[in-house]
Amino acid sequence: MIAPLAHVRTWIFDLDNTLYPPASDLFGLIDAKMGAYIGELLTLDAAAARVVQKEYFRRHGTTLAGLMADHGVDPHHFLDFVHDIPLDRLVPDPETIDRIARLPGRRIVFTNGDAAYAARVLTALGLGGLFEAVYDIHLLEYRPKPMEAGYARMCAVLDIDPHAALFVEDMARNLVPAKKLGMTTVWINNGSELGTEGVQPGMIDYETPDLGAWLRMIQQEEDA
Repeated sequence: MIAPLAHVRTWIFDLDNTLYPPASDLFGLIDAKMGAYIGELLTLDAAAARVVQKEYFRRHGTTLAGLMADHGVDPHHFLDFVHDIPLDRLVPDPETIDRIARLPGRRIVFTNGDAAYAARVLTALGLGGLFEAVYDIHLLEYRPKPMEAGYARMCAVLDIDPHAALFVEDMARNLVPAKKLGMTTVWINNGSELGTEGVQPGMIDYETPDLGAWLRMIQQEEDA
């Protein structure tokens, strides 16, 4: 492990568009399901439903949070519906699997999705069993990233020292609360939707377009 990261004892990863590339476009499938859900709930056509969906995402961090706030939507019902998608677009990357398996210390997934969906994605990626825990939207009490309270609560619940933790995420805005807590931050700048929104350079320690390549770089001393 390269010297600047020798202090890291807990490796925290976002799930979607971080542990797999956005070209897999699972969000395309999820978007369609969200649109259908909103359209039925609010009696809107597809175009109007998409406007509502994206506005909630921007203002509340997730579409779900907006629907809960404005319409009292049951989060379990919503998540079960929108995550009922095929995962055959996901392709395991042997290098990413190997590099994550080599990381010393604890490994956590921190997601605005739910644990059931995360487990399916991790299995499809060949990463099942490599993570100690999934800290999901239910444990966040439906206050999603980048709302600051959830980060501190995750650290308390999972007994994580943020100064000895590193957080990897494709959405730059979600790194800000982690950095404020003292975490080392890694931005996967891979072109994901709204990934560049809220960029604050002082909140980003490392930037890379590819997770596997970055993990190879930081483990270069092990390979020497």
